Amino acid sequence: MKVADLFKYKDERMKILHFTWLAFFISFFTWYNMAPMATTMMQSMNWLTPQHIAALGILNVALTIPARIIIGTLLDRFGPRVIYSALLIVMSIPAIVFAFADTWLQLMISRLILGSIGASFVIGIRMVSEWFPPKDVGFAEGIYGGWGNFGSAAAAMVLPYIGLTLFGGEDGWRYALAITGVICFVYGIIFYFVVRDTPEGKPLIKPKKTGAMEVSTWGDMVQLILWSIPLGGALVVSSWRLEQLNFITENVLYTLWVVIGLVLIYQVYQILKVNVPILKVGVPKDDQYKFKNVAALNSTYFANFGAELAIVSMLPMFFQLTFSLTPATAGLIAASFAFINLVARPLGGLLSDRMGSRRNVMLVYMIGISLGLLGMGFIDSSWPLVFAVLLTMLTSVFVQGAEGATFAVIPMIKKRITGQIAGMAGAFGNVGATIYLTLYTFVTPQQFFFILAGGAITSFVICYFCLEEPKNSFGEEYYLSSQDQQPEESPAFVEEPPLKKNAL
Repeated sequence: MKVADLFKYKDERMKILHFTWLAFFISFFTWYNMAPMATTMMQSMNWLTPQHIAALGILNVALTIPARIIIGTLLDRFGPRVIYSALLIVMSIPAIVFAFADTWLQLMISRLILGSIGASFVIGIRMVSEWFPPKDVGFAEGIYGGWGNFGSAAAAMVLPYIGLTLFGGEDGWRYALAITGVICFVYGIIFYFVVRDTPEGKPLIKPKKTGAMEVSTWGDMVQLILWSIPLGGALVVSSWRLEQLNFITENVLYTLWVVIGLVLIYQVYQILKVNVPILKVGVPKDDQYKFKNVAALNSTYFANFGAELAIVSMLPMFFQLTFSLTPATAGLIAASFAFINLVARPLGGLLSDRMGSRRNVMLVYMIGISLGLLGMGFIDSSWPLVFAVLLTMLTSVFVQGAEGATFAVIPMIKKRITGQIAGMAGAFGNVGATIYLTLYTFVTPQQFFFILAGGAITSFVICYFCLEEPKNSFGEEYYLSSQDQQPEESPAFVEEPPLKKNAL
């Protein structure tokens, strides 16, 4: 697959890729609609404070972690077309409610629910993997992730103009935010009618059981349980941050911790319920996969995507204070992270496709992240600004390229549970952001970069010892075992509409 192929719109695969990255773009455009309008919201609702905005920021990502796990399971069962359409349509409701909310309770609940739209990323990973063979999937997933992720930057650039210039007035910001919900709703309907889950004649391979990820050995089941704990831990940290901001009481905090604990216990029960019967019978040799590969990819996304979200959150203030810049100039430098994503993430997937070893590409990227972040830890006011900016941009190339390399591997671990694997790895990206941003409140920016570098080095070590080259990494078809039988007909993939010839 070449770059020029992206513009061959008569190719069914390319139509699917473009429709899917656009769905992701709209999801992130809607998810990140609040940040560029935050100051305007505070001026319009004079009771709203920076602490309220900070709390809404926490709520905006709180449900993303469990949502990515749940959505990953659902899309493996029902197919990406139905789940993507449903998510976009349903999430349009809290988006519009948030736009016209007048009370803190309305803002809080709608923003909490809207955070679930962050799970949209996981859906496209499986959709793209169904349409592109192993030898091309890295580049295709990179385009999906890199171009779609730009939706957050587009929101920052476009929404202030829509709210303040196009509409104007005291409530202009409300109409700008509401438009994102309307776009979500409309595109959810369009997506349902113009795509299908798989190429014609190719069935959607489903998991044997739903409710939890299938594993191959008793040891892998223990690993799955252990790697599920940090997902709940991130929610514990998020609720603690809300208590520190005085938005919930200690009693409410402890209640939330009990609920999170019960949910975690239920998840362990589901893991046992799904896997114990399978393991008692025994998993055929050709159907086995090693969970340590999933664990390695969890760690990479924790270290790269978690670092990206954390850096984007603190970078404007860091450059502004370190080099005495204006907020506008510092914001422009920080925005370079998002712009580089358009190229860096597809490049990571492309290199994974072309370099002959997906494992080695992943290792090189993690070393690059470690060295780049280590160098950023030495940036201070004595540095020429241009050198600091260049190092920041180089580091971002490695950070986002590693994200592309991560999801170039995920579709090959175990085809029928690609959604669940992508969901877990994606959730660990948000876990990383939660943990890193919490640690940031206790250290200096320079120390923070060293912490991020330490996370990347740790991930490199995990990948070095655990990550293996996937089977059939560069083949025309994905590796399928004797157990990957054609599923029975289900609404997920029968009677799907034919692709419209002039859809794009």
